[in-house]
Amino acid sequence: MAISQRFPPPPPRGDHHLARRDTVQIVAGPGVSGSDLRNAIGSTLFNQWLQNLQSETGLLAQGKMCLRQVQIQGVDMFGRRVGFLKFKADMLEKETGTKLPGIVFARGPAVAVLIFLESGGETYVVLTEQARVPVGKSILELPAGMLDDERGDIVGTAVREVEEEIGITLNADAMVNLTALLDPATGQKVFPSPGGCDEELSLFLYRSPVKEEVIRALHGKEMGLRDHGELIKPYK
Repeated sequence: MAISQRFPPPPPRGDHHLARRDTVQIVAGPGVSGSDLRNAIGSTLFNQWLQNLQSETGLLAQGKMCLRQVQIQGVDMFGRRVGFLKFKADMLEKETGTKLPGIVFARGPAVAVLIFLESGGETYVVLTEQARVPVGKSILELPAGMLDDERGDIVGTAVREVEEEIGITLNADAMVNLTALLDPATGQKVFPSPGGCDEELSLFLYRSPVKEEVIRALHGKEMGLRDHGELIKPYK
């Protein structure tokens, strides 16, 4: 009697060619479909990460390291685009064979705005209180948001996020990009958690006089994104 064995099909995979003519194998992890893999490989998040690796200060620039394989572990779609991407990169030092920590949560660039509103001889800082599942509690934050357009309109994104979260319109010409004051060696960005996340943050400062009724209206104001757990609080 013939016994047939059925083996699971191999995971979807694809190859990507880097500038140094190296080929990187990109494979789908458990639960990641072929369409997820294609979305990940074609996403802005993934291609920006590859560009960073090959940039002048990138890990692959000096030829001392090599990228053997990338395993896509999770893809979260925001409509038709990839919003969040999780993958594991096998990055090795060529001389020693030492593998670098390579778990990556990719979410791309973001903006945050430090807002000072002056009224009645007092200066207020506007914060949002949000329920954050990753930290397991509600925390106070600066109004912030992801840079989700490919034009790189950082100032425009900052203004839109404040209007969505707080309901006030900022004068774009009065926005001061604090991260632009950083040393160019930093990329003039803030990287809050580079050990596991690619997020690069542009921080803006905005200061403006307002009428007292504006401050009163902001206390505990619930905006259209309250379903995301947002509650506005001005602080002296």
